[in-house]
Amino acid sequence: MRHPKRNPRILIVTPEVTYLPDRMKSMANYFTAKAGGLADVSAALIKALFDQGADVHVALPDYRSIFRDRLAPFLQKELMAIHRIMPDDRVHLAEDRAFFYLNQVYSDYGGENTKLSLAFQREVINNIIPRVQPDLIHCNDWMTGLIPALSREGSIPCLFTIHNIHTVKTSLSSIEDRGIDAAYFWHHLYYENMAYEYEKAREFNPVDFLVSGVFAAHFVNTVSPTFLKEIIEGRHDFVEPPLRDQLANKWYAGCATGILNAPDPGFNPAKDPALFRRYGAEDHLEGKKENKRHLQEKLGLLSDETAPILFWPSRLDNRQKGCQLLADILYRVVSTYWEAHLQIVFVANGEFQKHFRDIVHYHQLYQQVAICDFNEDLEHLCYGASDFVVMPSLFEPCGLPQMIGAIYGALPVVHDTGGLHDTVIPLDVKRNSGNGFVFETFDSTGLFWAIQEAMEFYKLPPKTKAPQIERIMTESAATFNHDVTAQQYIELYEKMLQRPLI
Repeated sequence: MRHPKRNPRILIVTPEVTYLPDRMKSMANYFTAKAGGLADVSAALIKALFDQGADVHVALPDYRSIFRDRLAPFLQKELMAIHRIMPDDRVHLAEDRAFFYLNQVYSDYGGENTKLSLAFQREVINNIIPRVQPDLIHCNDWMTGLIPALSREGSIPCLFTIHNIHTVKTSLSSIEDRGIDAAYFWHHLYYENMAYEYEKAREFNPVDFLVSGVFAAHFVNTVSPTFLKEIIEGRHDFVEPPLRDQLANKWYAGCATGILNAPDPGFNPAKDPALFRRYGAEDHLEGKKENKRHLQEKLGLLSDETAPILFWPSRLDNRQKGCQLLADILYRVVSTYWEAHLQIVFVANGEFQKHFRDIVHYHQLYQQVAICDFNEDLEHLCYGASDFVVMPSLFEPCGLPQMIGAIYGALPVVHDTGGLHDTVIPLDVKRNSGNGFVFETFDSTGLFWAIQEAMEFYKLPPKTKAPQIERIMTESAATFNHDVTAQQYIELYEKMLQRPLI
């Protein structure tokens, strides 16, 4: 980044220091409100920004109990990584007893989360922003939704990133009771009803945190370009009209975009300690065979290094992830490719897990289908052993497993939506292009068709198939990484700093 006087100072404001895979379900929810939601402010992205020359600072709550708890290694590891990357004066911990002694980042009670958000934002507004004096503020999700209004009133460019479509509402009086001088920027907030006067709005006209962030920010981004367009086009009923309308306003004003998240750099088949055999693009054929034999032995599957393996990596949540589509055709898929010894492995928690177990038990598919609770090492091994990653999501704000799968040579089979659309291009062997298999109609027939396409590719001779997988692995590693994501954020920061504030 360039600036006439100095390198512009960026303050990233996030309520989380790390994220856990959504496949973990209860464990992930224990640490985060929406697991995986703040991936682009993880230590890896902060490091990439820092390495590329950004004068980056980070503001996050001082979760003292969690940081020091031996039972929270993920948080310890991430915080230590941030400190290794950045000097202490770049990491700003918002101090308040509201979150000093919490044993989890978010409460199970919505009202408590609102109080935590207000305590965090009060410290950022009253202490951290004046101390850092940033040239640009980058806020993330509803728990930072009031800060863009202050930023606009103070003429500081502000980027607001939406990871999860979730919000809370509370009154101006409640905000002020927590020590935030909302009267200073009240007219930049978004209210449940039109607000004309401060006094009339103060008590009985709730402020929407997420929509306020969008409304007040100078620029907004979601974590995939297509998901943003889908919201604006009204394709998702779960997105409330105020959020859709404000995002549309930003979009048509040229102030909204999508920037894809990237997988954790620990997902690298050449260095992954969880693999039985590590491999790269050039020796993926032997590497995947050895990992496949090891996985089959570990899970009690039929031992056959030529058997195609389909890997389900997503939370077993039928509201989003499309579990029912695979459940409807599970036996059909296995029986159609019975002679090929096709196998399906689930490494995910969720309420739909029992349904799949019932299907396996009914048809006695124990050597063809393995259903496992989430385990990080097993997840990594499955990427290294499987041939395809199955993600038939109804909607997907970004998605990471399809990118990870491609990096490991496990080609994605996906529904054409959101971040899946942005990252998976239909494979065309003749044109030497694409990286997966995509179905457009969200039903079990569409998914079965995509699996058939994947199997036709799998049947190709090694001399035809291997170069395609090598190409996909190489291209994916170069495309799906935090350096690429960080560069897109830096370019957006530069664009915001160069344009006049309105």
